[in-house]
Amino acid sequence: QVQLVESGGDLVQPGGSLRLSCKASGSISSIYVAKWYRQAPGKQREWVATITSGGSTDYADSVKGRFTISRGQSLNTVYLQMNSLKAEDTAVYYCNLVLSVTTRGGTYSYWGQGTQVTVSS
Repeated sequence: QVQLVESGGDLVQPGGSLRLSCKASGSISSIYVAKWYRQAPGKQREWVATITSGGSTDYADSVKGRFTISRGQSLNTVYLQMNSLKAEDTAVYYCNLVLSVTTRGGTYSYWGQGTQVTVSS
């Protein structure tokens, strides 16, 4: 079994910063791709950022230059540093990992439970 636990969501003023964390645990063999998504009230879930096992990153245009995705030294933790936050960044943020496990073959996609980010004065 694999568990993803997200943390770091909070209420922050416009222009502020937050760092989200996604910690994976369990029978993980390798993490190939890690992504952050977000879903605002009444809207579809949208992709925010990606980091590959090789360290390549990509960002949605709406967050480019403000958000940074990274992986911790343990490689099982993924971060999303969010700077210059705007009201339109308000959403529930989810991490998504594509990984392999030690207990069986194949690759699998896991989602975190989500963490609320609210940007408001």
